[in-house]
Amino acid sequence: MIAQAAPSTPPTTVPPAPHKAARRRRKPNLFRTLSRVLIMLIVIVQVYPLAWLFLTSLRTEQDFATGDPFALPSALTWENYARAFETGDLGRNILNSFIVTMGANILIVLFGMMAAYAIQVLGFRLSKLVRGLFLIGIIVPVQIALVPLFIDYSAVNLLDTYQSMIIPLAGFSLPMSVYLFSSFFEYIPRETYEAASLDGAGPYGIFGLITLPLSLNTVVTVVLVNSIFIWNDFIFANTFVLSEDLKTIPLGLQNYIGAMGKVDWTATFAAVCVTITPLLLVFLVLNKAMIQGLESGATKG
Repeated sequence: MIAQAAPSTPPTTVPPAPHKAARRRRKPNLFRTLSRVLIMLIVIVQVYPLAWLFLTSLRTEQDFATGDPFALPSALTWENYARAFETGDLGRNILNSFIVTMGANILIVLFGMMAAYAIQVLGFRLSKLVRGLFLIGIIVPVQIALVPLFIDYSAVNLLDTYQSMIIPLAGFSLPMSVYLFSSFFEYIPRETYEAASLDGAGPYGIFGLITLPLSLNTVVTVVLVNSIFIWNDFIFANTFVLSEDLKTIPLGLQNYIGAMGKVDWTATFAAVCVTITPLLLVFLVLNKAMIQGLESGATKG
């Protein structure tokens, strides 16, 4: 008789030891906890100065001068905001900053999109070289252009005008804007442009009907990033503006410095709160579009 072979038994898997399984569960939980703690610390560091600024703008002058500047206010008052508008021409400063910011952003978006469209979509022989030259402009410091621009503006009577601030602010913001737009255009399918071309659309038609609508999130990103730089600009305004009527917010805050360098701090903090509020509101409303713009193009180049 032939002996029958014993049936083979499948290999048994040994369950992990209880302490190893607990250790594996503990590692993700520990990492998640540390991440949350780190995020909370970053949020506190970012939010605390704004909260302190707003609370200090509501303190009385005597409370701020005699008490702990980092303590909670003993009494709240809105008189600082009224005195902020009386001490300086705050309304006019905000209007000037708004005009300069809007004018510079229009030039940045218009020329930045057109340059990126020509480099990335239309393409030409030296397009990569031109894009590299734009990127080199990112590292050029603005200070080296102050004296040449002052001389040129004096020759063509552009000193003490809105244009004297708008032109250099737009020019120094173009390199980064061209990079953001060209990075986004790179990920628009070429078939989309080819289909529009077969339908009879020319370069300008494709730009206006396809490229521009698809780039709205990137436009929002470019506008918000540049608006922070333009709204807070001091160096160009201080160099090219000579009259009180054209002073922007950074220059207007100098009006709160009195005789012998005395500063009305509570009114100054109130003025700062008023001036940063528009940017905060715009950012809170458009932050989702800005994040989508960064994800769709700014981080893929």
